[in-house]
Amino acid sequence: MTTLHHRALHHPAPKRLPNGLPRLGFGLGLRPQYYPDILDGDVPVDWFEAVTENYLVDGGPPLRQLDRIAERWPVVLHGVSLSIGGSDPLDRDYLARVKALAARVRPQWISDHLCWSRHGGVQLHDLLPVPFSEAILRHVAGRVRQVQDMLGRRILLENVSSYVEWQSSAMTEWDFLAALCEEADCLLLLDMNNVYVSARNHGFDADAFLAAIPADRVAQIHLAGHSDQGDLIVDTHDAPVADAVFDLYGRALRRFGPVSTMIERDDNFPPFAELLDELGRVRQVAAAALPAEAA
Repeated sequence: MTTLHHRALHHPAPKRLPNGLPRLGFGLGLRPQYYPDILDGDVPVDWFEAVTENYLVDGGPPLRQLDRIAERWPVVLHGVSLSIGGSDPLDRDYLARVKALAARVRPQWISDHLCWSRHGGVQLHDLLPVPFSEAILRHVAGRVRQVQDMLGRRILLENVSSYVEWQSSAMTEWDFLAALCEEADCLLLLDMNNVYVSARNHGFDADAFLAAIPADRVAQIHLAGHSDQGDLIVDTHDAPVADAVFDLYGRALRRFGPVSTMIERDDNFPPFAELLDELGRVRQVAAAALPAEAA
């Protein structure tokens, strides 16, 4: 009873977006390096995003830590191996384990990437872009509907960073995303760093990307760092969020409203206090971009 009271006291029922999902506020990616800092006391973080594959086990310390965190904060699950754009059959065993994990920790939502990452039964451990064509749109939409039927809920799909383009693409990435949401009735996890990285790599207008995305489909935003190598920008998640990405984030909020936002960090981990300071900047950008009553 004490744990439930603590959760209710510090996390009242959140307001909701037009798509029905809650406005969770400002969160962080859940990484094992930070378990002690998180569980040591109340930290100024509204929610956490857990990498799904790290917890698809029957027991052990990681799952116990996730249980403890899910008792005190809202959590979401973010997968990296769905391969929704691939040609291999959907992995039903994997989806069954995701569904079981969701029943255990009750995430606010489940997300993965608009990409392919498996071929011939081999997991490639990379998030590879799909061609943006009508045929691939129908293929992906059908698979999204299957996944949503199996999980019993709508999923969020994230735009990935890309470094090559398919010659067979017949539409823009943003038009593909908008059409996919309509065709499959799914939602979007909009990664601001990936929009910026791909825009620089391929020479398109990041603001045109944002303008074409249906606002009522955006349920979460990612922020992360990248490596700028001049002619190529690489999505590395090993550095603070760049100023240009923060600027793009502010413009995104003015279009999409107070969408749940979090920072991803996957390498070169700073002290937890530094990550909290960066999350404080996210809050500042949001406060400046949104009307006071919407922030």
